[in-house]
Amino acid sequence: MRSIPKPDLEHARALAAGAGLPAIELMDERTLLALMLKRASLPTNPHRLAGDLLDRFGALAAVVAADASELARTPGLDVAAVADLKLLRQVCVHLIRSDVGARPSISSWTALLAYVRGALAHEPREQFRVLYLDKRNILMREEHRADGTVDHAPVYVREVVRRALELSASAMILVHNHPSGDPTPSRADIEMTRRVIEAARVFDIQVHDHVVVGREGEQSFRALGLI
Repeated sequence: MRSIPKPDLEHARALAAGAGLPAIELMDERTLLALMLKRASLPTNPHRLAGDLLDRFGALAAVVAADASELARTPGLDVAAVADLKLLRQVCVHLIRSDVGARPSISSWTALLAYVRGALAHEPREQFRVLYLDKRNILMREEHRADGTVDHAPVYVREVVRRALELSASAMILVHNHPSGDPTPSRADIEMTRRVIEAARVFDIQVHDHVVVGREGEQSFRALGLI
């Protein structure tokens, strides 16, 4: 485990007590990332390394969402620092996910969109996830149903519906990302969604929506009139 130098430890204690929080809230992405890297005790200048990462990946969210193997190829970034960045990503995702799980997903749509943006918008490969809901539209389970390449994730309709039956779910929300950044549904997305809806209808399971997420925003099938 990496030791923390005494001055940094004192600073951390001050932050934990609430001191210095306004200054942190005003920091830009590069400064925040540099501060994290400085605490990793890397030999490379943290501000320069933060700039290199942001130039390469485009944004702080994209940095922490990048594959560990891609991050590890960044000169000056060691394995422990990569692990810290991936840990930060998971903490952020779990924090915003807690708002979705606590309230009906339909009535807390803003929280749901914030969660799927945080979880998927900067993923480098396409993922297909399903949010399984109970009869009150409370989130029961979120599951990865497919991982893919930069532009395709194979979805097996039978498995999506079978899992809903196993969980006794009453409804589903489908979610996937477009690594290209453009959230516009493709013809394949529309056809796959139609097949899931038809299969779920046999068992009286509703598909409330299919949300496509990209760096440029998100698109709701229901809002587009596709459901």
